[in-house]
Amino acid sequence: MDMLPIKRGILSVTDKSGLAEFASELACFGVELISTGGTRKMLLEAGLDVKSVSEITGFPEIMGGRVKTLHPNVHGGLLADKDNPEHLSTLEKHGIKTIDMVCVNLYNFAQAVSEGQDLKHAVEQIDIGGPTMLRASAKNFHSVLVVPSPVHYPRIIEDMKKNDGKISLHLRKDLAAETFAMVSEYDSMIAKYLAEHDA
Repeated sequence: MDMLPIKRGILSVTDKSGLAEFASELACFGVELISTGGTRKMLLEAGLDVKSVSEITGFPEIMGGRVKTLHPNVHGGLLADKDNPEHLSTLEKHGIKTIDMVCVNLYNFAQAVSEGQDLKHAVEQIDIGGPTMLRASAKNFHSVLVVPSPVHYPRIIEDMKKNDGKISLHLRKDLAAETFAMVSEYDSMIAKYLAEHDA
């Protein structure tokens, strides 16, 4: 798929800079917004209509937020190839809707380390659902736009304005490549920290 219409997106970020403005622009294009926890609270306070991920999964956030997006209704929607009739048939069979965009940045593990948190507290800042959604979206860039950082918001809105609410394959591929590099760096930082600290 060359030009991807953005109809439905998940926004779940640690760095909330520029997010309300970005989400407002998306809403002007008719994008259905889905979010979690503090991100959703901030967007609601900005006057936006935002569904909770729990409405999509039919299951509450549990274990202090450790489990919220790890669900077939999220990952089926992210990993379906929109050019594959079998994938689309499977979604229909299970009542899963496609997701066209994931805007995620990760728990700030570097900050936890710089603050000198002990091992038990530091590992709570290891993001699981975020990297999983980022990797799924980046893998499926032919069918999904992945947004790994606020620095890309202006470029994305510009692309949507230029293309009647759609995103080019070129931009999706570029952001997918950056996403894999970013997640790899995040995992390397965690691996180094764990190797250097006693249990």
